[in-house]
Amino acid sequence: MHFLLRLLHALVFFALLMPCSHPAAHAAAADDDPPESPQVHADHRVTFRLDAPRADSVKLRGITRAQLDMKRGKRGVWSVTVEPLKPGLYEYSFVVDGEPILDPSNRQIKPEQNPDSSLLEIPSNSPLFYQWRDVPHGAVHIHDYFSAPLKRVRAMRVYTPPGYDESAGRRFPVLYLLHGTGDTEATWTEFGRAHYIIDNLLSENKCVPMLLVMLDGHADLQEEEGIHRANLEKFDADLIQSAVPFVDKTYRTVATADGRAICGLSMGGFQSLYTGMNHPDQFAWLGAMSAFLPDAAKLCAPAFADPKFLNDHLRIFWHSIGKDDYLFKEYAKFDKLLEKHGILRDFHITAGEHSWTVWRQYLADFAPLLFRETKQERHAGG
Repeated sequence: MHFLLRLLHALVFFALLMPCSHPAAHAAAADDDPPESPQVHADHRVTFRLDAPRADSVKLRGITRAQLDMKRGKRGVWSVTVEPLKPGLYEYSFVVDGEPILDPSNRQIKPEQNPDSSLLEIPSNSPLFYQWRDVPHGAVHIHDYFSAPLKRVRAMRVYTPPGYDESAGRRFPVLYLLHGTGDTEATWTEFGRAHYIIDNLLSENKCVPMLLVMLDGHADLQEEEGIHRANLEKFDADLIQSAVPFVDKTYRTVATADGRAICGLSMGGFQSLYTGMNHPDQFAWLGAMSAFLPDAAKLCAPAFADPKFLNDHLRIFWHSIGKDDYLFKEYAKFDKLLEKHGILRDFHITAGEHSWTVWRQYLADFAPLLFRETKQERHAGG
């Protein structure tokens, strides 16, 4: 399966080098250059273009809440210019006669199981907390490892902080950082920019140097969404039995619970809660971002049955959600359940929806709390 995913990524890449395969979108002439898209203007207006002379309708989706109509030019090149965008990272696609497609002129793609979004970055004179800055940078390593419980090869990405290679005698704590439904082990770096977030925090002495480990969250290949019990249990088994030992063997880690944190968003948020609450002897630092929580009371029953064990072992239990997130009501109920069972935690309600804008900020908020010498006070809060 891993080979097939790599093959898919390769095919998508080469497809971007060819004229779009959609029947309504193709180059007008073999010797014509493809239209420039996206074109970022000096004032941060952005023009999107698509060569689709046979199309009856082309829209731009993803940049604004509503899809934007694109206008057909003389050669069949459709275009639209949007008002100045704030600095940041955006995802978008075209909708050609009702069918969404990637921008064939843009090689930057959001990593997903089924890629359907092209990427656009708007720079800033003062780079945002998740954008590249002229500071010391770590490295992102790509690994394949064999999962004993799943009996197949799986992929992971590992970030090492700046100075890791020069610190031969030093061991580093590890944050296992999990993605959401449909994403891959690459999404937290390519779209979440987790490595830049940690680089920038370190440059300001706001967090402890740490490794980030990002795994493929889809452990059950039969479950496309990855949000049900089979995927939770298989991911948990892979993480505990294979991924953690592989990381501890390959890198200079603090190979104890105090040296491990786990946190994820949406699907990965529930995975982090399931594993962290059921294995506090393995992860002493627990976080969740906008977690999807199907049947949480049942799946986290061992923790609810012995809250003292959980409270005694966790250095911090932190979780957050935006007040406009579609999961907010269920998430608030989950926190009430934690309160009912006397489980200590820091619960934060912030602005925002179920989006990467929120999750990047959450990582910047959570990372500085980790691996400190003093035990954090854990309580319910808003």
